[in-house]
Amino acid sequence: MTAMDFQQAHQAIQGLRGEINKVVIGQAEVVYHVLIALLAGGHVLVEGVPGLGKTLLVRALAKCFHGQFARVQFTPDLMPSDITGHAMYNMSNQQFQLRRGPAFTNLLLADEINRAPAKSQAALLEVMQERQITIEGKSFATGEPFMVLATQNSIEQEGTYPLPEAELDRFLLKIFIDYPAETEEKQMVKLVTSGESSESFKLDDVQPLLQPEQIARLQQMVADFTIDEQVLDYAVRLVRATRDWAGITMGAGPRGSLALVRSGKARALLQGRDFVTPDDVKAVAKPVLRHRLLLSPDMEIEGVTPDRLLDDILDQVDAPRT
Repeated sequence: MTAMDFQQAHQAIQGLRGEINKVVIGQAEVVYHVLIALLAGGHVLVEGVPGLGKTLLVRALAKCFHGQFARVQFTPDLMPSDITGHAMYNMSNQQFQLRRGPAFTNLLLADEINRAPAKSQAALLEVMQERQITIEGKSFATGEPFMVLATQNSIEQEGTYPLPEAELDRFLLKIFIDYPAETEEKQMVKLVTSGESSESFKLDDVQPLLQPEQIARLQQMVADFTIDEQVLDYAVRLVRATRDWAGITMGAGPRGSLALVRSGKARALLQGRDFVTPDDVKAVAKPVLRHRLLLSPDMEIEGVTPDRLLDDILDQVDAPRT
């Protein structure tokens, strides 16, 4: 990779960030983490109340690189075939035909994923892990690149099915989306009261900058970044510390170490570097690890969050200084 290639890649991803921030008001950190997941080739679990612009974010990101976008509203009666598709018999030609489901896309928004039963959640699991869909014994590739952005409501838990640890572990990041600041909310309201509709006008402002194959090349570039042995060791030590930390019943597995390094590499590109620093690892540690920890009952009763314990781990696990 030449310096010119890297500079062009950095400018391209900053351009994507700028285009999304044109229309997604007040969620700069969420946009930042979603771009990290995109560059690292991972999936994102977003927790927050409805109405904060999650659908707009995914649609804007898809438009930025001419990607396909699909949305699935997860409900208790959702069937696996509603996600993946199914084979249907065509009476006119007496043959089975494949009817592709919404998972055949680049960006899939799985809205309120914890409202669907385990069987439907499992159908999404193969898609997330293998980037392929099996229908009638045949495997079909999804779009390339492919990313799932799943949401769950942090307040209303009636009628929900908690995500199993195996599925949670497939998400590269878990991020929180919160209400915008007062000035940002006023800005949003002004745009609507000025005669614009709440959704369509925003996407008109987004300019397509890249093609899907260019996103795939950016992902490969990030994967090829070198990482110093000391930084790699730091990432592994952080993950291993979660396995015997007081208050944590079950820590992160090896997939957590892999996710930490992949996310650190993606953050390095966003920061304008082709090498990973301990600060990159530290910055992504909480979104990478918070959903991979199972706290002890005592910690849950006391209201201790995974982030609080991760702060303690980050403070006490020494980072390399050279």
